[in-house]
Amino acid sequence: MSLIRPELLAAAHRWREVIAAFALALFGAWTASKGGYLLTPLGLALLAMGAGWALTAFRRLRFQQDGEAPGIVRVTEAQIAYFGPRVGGFVGLPELAEIRLLTLRGRRIWKLKQGDGQLLHIPVESDGAEALFDAFATLPGIDMATLVAALGADAAPSDSRVIALAEVDRLIWARKGPAVVVR
Repeated sequence: MSLIRPELLAAAHRWREVIAAFALALFGAWTASKGGYLLTPLGLALLAMGAGWALTAFRRLRFQQDGEAPGIVRVTEAQIAYFGPRVGGFVGLPELAEIRLLTLRGRRIWKLKQGDGQLLHIPVESDGAEALFDAFATLPGIDMATLVAALGADAAPSDSRVIALAEVDRLIWARKGPAVVVR
């Protein structure tokens, strides 16, 4: 029998990276407060690393979406793979030309477009979709704050009578110039 409620354990587990980053920042502040020629710069460096890590961890936490959607996402060696029950596919990060966030009938979907026009649709709540945060972070010129803010924005309510008009399509990132294709 656990003395800690399961909901609190689940919340602590979800926030574990942010908590660890704040612990590093606090340790850095404590080390810097001890003074001296060695401890002050070392503590300030640890404080800066902890603060940067906390910001990234908080964005990664906001990127993860609750819910269940069909399919599995895997990111391996600069390639995004989606294995869905009916559809799926692969897209290479060097070939990626555009990222959009599509909202259709209340469900949000990543719409990844390659330079040759092929599309890959990945539900935001798919198993393993949190790995897309680090994959998207490697793209040139992407603004991760905009990416996370788009996920945090509430989707427009869909009307089941007008399905075609219930679609919301937001451009998140587009490659400047031609896509680099590595063969």
